[in-house]
Amino acid sequence: MKNILAALLLCLSAPAAAQPEGVTAVEGFKLDRYLGKWYEIARMDHRFERGMSHVTAEYSMREDGKVRVLNRGYKTNKSAWDDAEGKARFAGAEDLGHLEVSFFWIFYGDYVIFELDPEYRYAWISGPNTGYLWFLSRTPTVSDALKAEFIGRAGALGFDTSELIFVDQKNPPQ
Repeated sequence: MKNILAALLLCLSAPAAAQPEGVTAVEGFKLDRYLGKWYEIARMDHRFERGMSHVTAEYSMREDGKVRVLNRGYKTNKSAWDDAEGKARFAGAEDLGHLEVSFFWIFYGDYVIFELDPEYRYAWISGPNTGYLWFLSRTPTVSDALKAEFIGRAGALGFDTSELIFVDQKNPPQ
């Protein structure tokens, strides 16, 4: 029984390296340039961010060589800030924008950066399938042209862009 449980835990914690068909992680990725604070411009809805505005993600190095991930958002129904801290590691080569992120113990999910501004001003990220999509920016707002480009590219890759939520980043609550 112990061997079965150990095998199951190993399978669940093994890197999945999954990404939606047609989505390719950016090459030439530089983690040190990606670190820092990002604002969530848009996302697909999912339970762990439902009802949140003013969402940010902050990436920094941990002592063990992994990346500290601190997500923060304002829960409008509770009128309170909510933080979630996790960790990330590379899914493969360190020059590919494909990470795995964990917010719970040994369970990791894919984080595929498929578009990254050469100056690291914005990033478009998917999860393992078309149910997960984010648009992050170094600034709380972006141009309508960039939003339209994001919607077009995401739609062409099979994401249901009618499900996108554009995150309120104006006048953050205190």
